[in-house]
Amino acid sequence: MKYQSLAVSLLFMAATGVSLAQTTPTTVVEDFKISATTQQGKQYPQVNSEGRVRVQIAAPEALKVQLDIGAVKYDLTKDAKGVWTGESAPQDVGFHYYQLNIDGASVPDPGSMYYYGASRWGSGIEVPAKDQDFYAIKNVPHGEVTEKMYFSKSNNSMRRCFVYTPPGYNKDNKRYPVLYLQHGGGENETGWSSQGHANLIMDNLIAEGKAKPFIIVMDNGTWTPPAQSAPVSQADRAKGNWPPKGWADGFAKTLLEDIIPMIDSNYRTLADQSHRAMAGLSMGGMQTRVITLANPNVFAYVGMFSGGSMSLEDVKNAPNFKEKNKLLFVSYGSRELENRREGLGGDPKVNTENLKSSGMNTHFYISPLTAHEWQSWRRSLNEFAPLLFK
Repeated sequence: MKYQSLAVSLLFMAATGVSLAQTTPTTVVEDFKISATTQQGKQYPQVNSEGRVRVQIAAPEALKVQLDIGAVKYDLTKDAKGVWTGESAPQDVGFHYYQLNIDGASVPDPGSMYYYGASRWGSGIEVPAKDQDFYAIKNVPHGEVTEKMYFSKSNNSMRRCFVYTPPGYNKDNKRYPVLYLQHGGGENETGWSSQGHANLIMDNLIAEGKAKPFIIVMDNGTWTPPAQSAPVSQADRAKGNWPPKGWADGFAKTLLEDIIPMIDSNYRTLADQSHRAMAGLSMGGMQTRVITLANPNVFAYVGMFSGGSMSLEDVKNAPNFKEKNKLLFVSYGSRELENRREGLGGDPKVNTENLKSSGMNTHFYISPLTAHEWQSWRRSLNEFAPLLFK
């Protein structure tokens, strides 16, 4: 998840910076295949065994066309028919947002399927991973992801969320635990079931007997920094003073006053603290931190994926959190830890280990060879879900 806005990058920890133009080396392995995210009937985008992404677009009047992926722009080459073709350097495995740049205008690739990320609908590419089996579509019982429209009194407006119900939900009268699962900055309520494959991850875990069946609620927690926000100093970030106080209050109010009561009224839930979890990635992880610390009587299980951590001081200043919490799960991509930014309350691994030493049930997971991106978060959910509602 790469963001061009400095303000958004400071909040959501995504890798940012000015995109650099590059021309890929000539030694490219020519075993490109159509991507899983290529539109039906299209031949591009493609991916090869190195993880390079190749795109092609007809733009005979264009003077310059580039592939913009991973905050780097790669020059494409124009043929005699006005068709531009080119590829990127190898990318990490998993899902990536990208766009094309035509004479300075950034546009989606007409050959890819579209996803909401980086605060817009745009192109996405899937680079195959060796461990992709855990989110593959298999011949197992499948749950359902449905769109739920509801009226929010706290916002005086209609809203929507997506709800995953596990296999068998419509055939029995059981009540189920609930996980409230939040997206990251620049994304929306479609992210976890689309880019994240949360439903497929759960279907496979349940089929293998690795996780208990539960409901997942995916809502929109978008928050935008105030237009007049002052630049955030490294000192403030190191102290955990960003995002600013009160930044999650709006979504917290919506979640507690509208979303949870609506879900408990419309679905067969186990409507108590011990059967309720909250987790999120990046911004959603930071929302999870703020909301669960302040509401220990509402959530028993907490998951923070690339979204900061909790310190001993945080827990000390949150009455009853330690006593009420059944699990604190914190995760990062290994490349995030290798290039860790200061802020969000200190070293996440040290914080989590300190809480474990204090008697809390904590779990720290590192996704190998990934950064601040969807493969880290898919793997995190795959590790987190089996630990819930035991």
